[in-house]
Amino acid sequence: MATRKRKVRKLRGSRTMGWGQVGQHRKSGGHGGTGNAGLHKHKWSWVLVHDPEHFGKDGFHNPTGKKIKKWINIEEINYLLEKYQPKTTRDGLPVIDLRELKIQKVLGKGNLEKPVYVIAESWTKKAEEAIVKAGGKISVN
Repeated sequence: MATRKRKVRKLRGSRTMGWGQVGQHRKSGGHGGTGNAGLHKHKWSWVLVHDPEHFGKDGFHNPTGKKIKKWINIEEINYLLEKYQPKTTRDGLPVIDLRELKIQKVLGKGNLEKPVYVIAESWTKKAEEAIVKAGGKISVN
């Protein structure tokens, strides 16, 4: 049975193997760059047909891990007492509401000089011990 020659056999000895002028099929010149070069430029029509979702954001990035709490140390509460001189009292103690100052957490570094009633979203055990030791109280509201 007679069969046609494959292109590769037919073009043997033809110097350029069907690629036109010598050099047109060499290296990366004349192809619009290597790899993904030009996808936003001269290969844009290719992107539209073959890979339309190549560009742009995709998916959901959970922001909960990026939440940064603002915090304050016990020693800085002494400074707040002097600076703001709170007029409101609760249980006979001056009240410092850290929620108003956009501070979420109280840390336990330092000592408290005066008893104070602290309102905060969260605090450490060491901070609570320091406040109670000074004769103060801490609560969420």
